[in-house]
Amino acid sequence: MLFMSGKTARKTEARSQNPDNAKANILAAASDIFLEGGIQSLSVRAIAARAGTSTIGIYSHFQGKQGILDALYIEGFKMVIESMTVADADLSARDTIMRASRQYLDMAEGHAAHYRLIFGERDAEFVPSHDAELVGAKAFNTMLRHVAKLLPDTATHKEKQDAAVQTWALLHGYVSLRQHEVSGLVDMSDWKTRALTTLGLLVDAMELRTAVADQ
Repeated sequence: MLFMSGKTARKTEARSQNPDNAKANILAAASDIFLEGGIQSLSVRAIAARAGTSTIGIYSHFQGKQGILDALYIEGFKMVIESMTVADADLSARDTIMRASRQYLDMAEGHAAHYRLIFGERDAEFVPSHDAELVGAKAFNTMLRHVAKLLPDTATHKEKQDAAVQTWALLHGYVSLRQHEVSGLVDMSDWKTRALTTLGLLVDAMELRTAVADQ
């Protein structure tokens, strides 16, 4: 009987995977490594070892580290889009943005590695591809559409953009503080509740502006 070591078995399993499963396995490995040690810990060799494949397998699927970072970047913003998608058309504009924001905060907590990559922690040599930038723009436009429903019909596109940036900056600020050393100084156990309470004040201001404009 032929026995294989665990490492050999993983590599054999990786080679037997179909391309989509192999790529997903590589991305999952890269995400885990990123979360453990940041972007400086990511290398083709480390990712290959964690994924149970060869470095050749990494290059064949992603053309190296930069390709993996780009794929993680796209995957991360797709998570953002999904988190901010609210299917219930019967919700008010306020309830829609509050639900989308709650889902966004849950996503940021559950996918910390992706979040850190798309919002700041990058390799100096990594430049998102055009496709990656398009997905990022789609995520922002998803937020913009939600926020625009809170504003007067006369609001300009720039005003809608500004309101979307204010909303996103507020949410991102709480996510960042929760991941920062400040979480050791302040009790952040209820950070999502705090974030949504503060967002509610911003939404109040937007709704007040709309009410005044409609008079």
